[in-house]
Amino acid sequence: MEAETRTRTGTGTGTGEFVVGAGEAVPGAGEPVVGAEEFVPGAGPVVRKVARVVLLDPEDRVLLLHGHEPEDPGLSWWFTPGGGLEGDETREAAALRELAEETGITDVDLGPVLWTRHCSFPFAGRRWDQDEWYYLARTRRAGAAPGPRALTELETRSLSGLRWWTSAELSAARETVYPTRLAELLRTLLDEGPPRAPVVLAPEIV
Repeated sequence: MEAETRTRTGTGTGTGEFVVGAGEAVPGAGEPVVGAEEFVPGAGPVVRKVARVVLLDPEDRVLLLHGHEPEDPGLSWWFTPGGGLEGDETREAAALRELAEETGITDVDLGPVLWTRHCSFPFAGRRWDQDEWYYLARTRRAGAAPGPRALTELETRSLSGLRWWTSAELSAARETVYPTRLAELLRTLLDEGPPRAPVVLAPEIV
């Protein structure tokens, strides 16, 4: 997230947790944002550096967020938690902050950078140009996510949930997932472990 006023959101179970099963999506989580004073639909491109988290649970499922165009929920996709660096914070700090803000999960072991990529895409009336770093992380939490701690106004209009995915489910998915090779990359990660050095993915221009 960026430096915009956050709002607490989400519906819980009474214990402050969202139950997230292998085939369930849960309201509230998020990513694509800039500060309220910066976001002007139709203005120039948003250029930023982004830290993302490939979060695996004890069953080797990966956590993805479900996003959509604010004015067109039918145009949707799944993506990893993460967001833009704020001020002079490190990529590692940004990755952990974004994960906590978007999912409420803080009990994680942050690992190495798995992949890097450049992407460019239209969203909410702007073009977004991003350099991204994908960090491996592990959590001992199984089957549940507390829910988002704070979302911006744009996030509340463009995010509809989160879900744990198995590698097989991701490979069989017909929905749009970013990065587009995530199913293949996850299989390689689970079979071979983290790469010795970050893998540079091909740029994705939408």
